[in-house]
Amino acid sequence: MVQEWAKAFYRSKRWLKCRDAYIKDRILADGGLYEECNDRPGYIVHHREPLTQETITNPEISLNHRNLEYVCKDCHDRFEGHGIGGGSSLTCRFDEDGQPISMREVDRDGRKH
Repeated sequence: MVQEWAKAFYRSKRWLKCRDAYIKDRILADGGLYEECNDRPGYIVHHREPLTQETITNPEISLNHRNLEYVCKDCHDRFEGHGIGGGSSLTCRFDEDGQPISMREVDRDGRKH
């Protein structure tokens, strides 16, 4: 789940433009495959160096393509602090844009409310 302090950043035009440009670059490079294994489609743009309250305003970290990677959902969920803690402990889902949705916002049918 996105931290409260990061919500404005992930909704910002700067981030959305950066993310979209990165995805387009990855599609041109290899069809948009997951950068770690190259056998599944990427789904989420991930910051290699995680964002913190101190670094989120530093464009060299938050908006730099060298700090990004296009990853599949399963692997992204396994990164520390990014979704699934293992087993059935699902803590969030992702919308069609790859943005996390709190499970508090999802009903039993998986629809956001």
